[in-house]
Amino acid sequence: MNDTKQARLDRESTFSRRTETVLRDMILDGQMAPGERINEVSLSQALGISRGPLREAIQRLAAEGLLTVISHRGAFVRTFEQYQVEELYELRTALECHVVRLVCERASDEDIEGLSDLVRETDEMLAAAPDSAYPADHDLHSRLIALSGNEAIGRATLEAQRQILLARRMSAKAPARARDALHEHRALVKAIQKRDADQAGKAMAAHLAAARRGALEALGFTSD
Repeated sequence: MNDTKQARLDRESTFSRRTETVLRDMILDGQMAPGERINEVSLSQALGISRGPLREAIQRLAAEGLLTVISHRGAFVRTFEQYQVEELYELRTALECHVVRLVCERASDEDIEGLSDLVRETDEMLAAAPDSAYPADHDLHSRLIALSGNEAIGRATLEAQRQILLARRMSAKAPARARDALHEHRALVKAIQKRDADQAGKAMAAHLAAARRGALEALGFTSD
């Protein structure tokens, strides 16, 4: 392969990755609604790219569970049935209960103190704005995954979290759980501070069960 051809392939790959990031953000930010068809022509023009990199990005996002590709019809932002949302929460529960066990085993005392600081800062933010959503930049789950030291679990959990976020876009009604989630996070961190892996696992399972119920109710599904 000559240098010119390799440079072109590298450039197209870069465009594809950038397009993937932009398209993913558009989907998760709600700029594209669940069930909406991806208009390749208008989107490629808006992004200033050819349709080749766009199609590559679409295939990768379909593999992530954010898009559905239907033969001869095109790509659509994914919609979810109740059982699919429940399966995603089951997956998150299995993964994240193990995550907190790893954190209890592996995290330093300083790392665990940082979790307590994060909860305290979030409490102050919610006290100042009681009706606000849980601040995304204070996401305890992401911090726990990082402290677990398991990148494979991190990737799998992130994919499930993104799909759940997209599923929630099917309803304009958002579960008002910020304060409840904070209380659940506080109980979880207390168990981690004691390095009680069993109790931490139970606290995480209870937290995700409550989150599942809130999500299903907001989507108009039946919650057990």
